Amino acid sequence: MEFNYNIGTKVIFGKDCIRQNGQALSDLGKKALIVTGRKSARESGALDDVCVTLSGQGTEFVIYDRVENNPSLDNVGEGGRIAREYKADFVIGIGGGSPLDAAKAIAVLAANDMEPIELYSNNYRCNPVPIIAVPTAAGTGSEVTPYSILTRSDRQTKMSFGNDTTFPKIAFMDAGYTESLPWEVTVNTAVDALSHAVEGYLSKKSTPVSDIFAIEAIKSFGECLSSLIGNRINPDIREKLLYAAMLAGMVITHTGTTIVHGMGYNLTYFMGIPHGKANGFLMKEYFKFNYDYARDKTDRIFQLLNISTADEFGSIIDSLMPGRPKLSQEEVEKYSFITMQQRSTSNNQREVKKSDIEDIFLKVFG
Repeated sequence: MEFNYNIGTKVIFGKDCIRQNGQALSDLGKKALIVTGRKSARESGALDDVCVTLSGQGTEFVIYDRVENNPSLDNVGEGGRIAREYKADFVIGIGGGSPLDAAKAIAVLAANDMEPIELYSNNYRCNPVPIIAVPTAAGTGSEVTPYSILTRSDRQTKMSFGNDTTFPKIAFMDAGYTESLPWEVTVNTAVDALSHAVEGYLSKKSTPVSDIFAIEAIKSFGECLSSLIGNRINPDIREKLLYAAMLAGMVITHTGTTIVHGMGYNLTYFMGIPHGKANGFLMKEYFKFNYDYARDKTDRIFQLLNISTADEFGSIIDSLMPGRPKLSQEEVEKYSFITMQQRSTSNNQREVKKSDIEDIFLKVFG
């Protein structure tokens, strides 16, 4: 048995964790750049908690609140320029996956005056300034991964970068910050987390340790499933979903993702479909495609979700995520070509050909 396992992030999990543990920020410097989008950080109460905590310990801060959904290189480049001009000692990302991923990129650019495209070298003259993550959604797990996923218009897709220096130093995880999310967003982000756990569990790079986290994440999601379907999402369910998303992030840190993500990025980039929803649409056929190559593990996933077949999973997704689009043959061919260029595609247990990707797209969206 051989494996490497490293989580570079300290996790502080629980109600009011920022106000109760704010001293953890006091050693990071005197000037912070807060990176957010336009809504969730404020509506959730997380931004207020961070600002009060920083002010209480005499830490100066400015707020960069222009992070886009699926941030671009230009978007993080602007944030990086502000961070350098302000001479930020550390960066605090507050929000869903987009602000957290942007915060990692901005932390690198705060310490390195370089073009944003150079983020993808994963080789920086100076280490990023420290990154603090405050998730307000239970989905991406970005708070415990080193990866930043940005929109690449030059490649017409989303692409990740990251190394051991881009792990958040601390993740403050308070499920109360997710309570302002509407049902649809809660479902989409939860399915994103499930896809991380499932793909990591079934990937070529899975390890005995990553499997432990994956199983616990899938089990936790399964325990929330009836509440998601019935729109009965109480604080305990939200806490369990946040816990599952964190574990799933720990999984993909070491395993990566597979064809679900490689295919789903096309649906988000070209059609504007939320990332978790795109993944959810694809998962039934993903299970079927890989079943003979990962039979025991797939059966374990079904057991943890209290279902028996991929078709049963598909029925659940149909109830949670209505509005599946249709794709033209031209779109299928284009998206399949792009998918084959993704690193995640080569991480699939079963070898994948372009015709396989086309077949899955047609079965799901034909």
